[in-house]
Amino acid sequence: MVLRNLFRAVIMGPPGSGKGTVSSRITESFGLQHLSSGDMLRANIKAKSELGLLMKSCIDQGQLVPDDVIFRLILASLREMEHSSWLLDGFPRTVTQAESLDSVFTVDTVINLDVPFQTIKERLTSRWVHLPSGRVYNTDFNPPRIPGLDDVTGEPLTQRDDDTPETVTRRLKAYETQTQPVLEYYRSKGVLATFTGTETNKIWPHVHAFLTKKIPQSQQVQGGV
Repeated sequence: MVLRNLFRAVIMGPPGSGKGTVSSRITESFGLQHLSSGDMLRANIKAKSELGLLMKSCIDQGQLVPDDVIFRLILASLREMEHSSWLLDGFPRTVTQAESLDSVFTVDTVINLDVPFQTIKERLTSRWVHLPSGRVYNTDFNPPRIPGLDDVTGEPLTQRDDDTPETVTRRLKAYETQTQPVLEYYRSKGVLATFTGTETNKIWPHVHAFLTKKIPQSQQVQGGV
């Protein structure tokens, strides 16, 4: 049996950089499986798995989840996809995590979304949510028909704590401090590809063109997994 070439990628970018949108477009266009560390973490906590309880304990105490615990969580999911191509989102966040990942899998490409912090601040602090449904509005480019109210139910909209100006500034600074060494690590390995811009729809064509050249043609035709 001849195994097809597999393609493994990581996507990085600050909160509000459009990572979710770009990730979904990559999976649709190239058939990569999308793994979000945040989704995995929440699912394990909800299921009250051994790792989930351990991570919840750290979070409840205001501590960072240790690198080895996060890696065990990620590795368990990646092991299930041994013969698949994937896009990893939200991991690695430290150089130690990146080195652990490299010890098991070869990362072909790291896509870095470089969006100016000022753009992200404006984008996130303009975001309002209808909590029961999860509908998201943006006062700049997708405002509700009636200010402050959900279009469907007429119920009040809420701004998440994460989206207040003070919290956004703090999150962006933390991201910069934490992930800059990771970007440098991947740059030194020659796998970092940075895409700079202020609008996801303008960044995406460049990401698409780049991946079209990088991903094996056989995989693109067959849908990836």
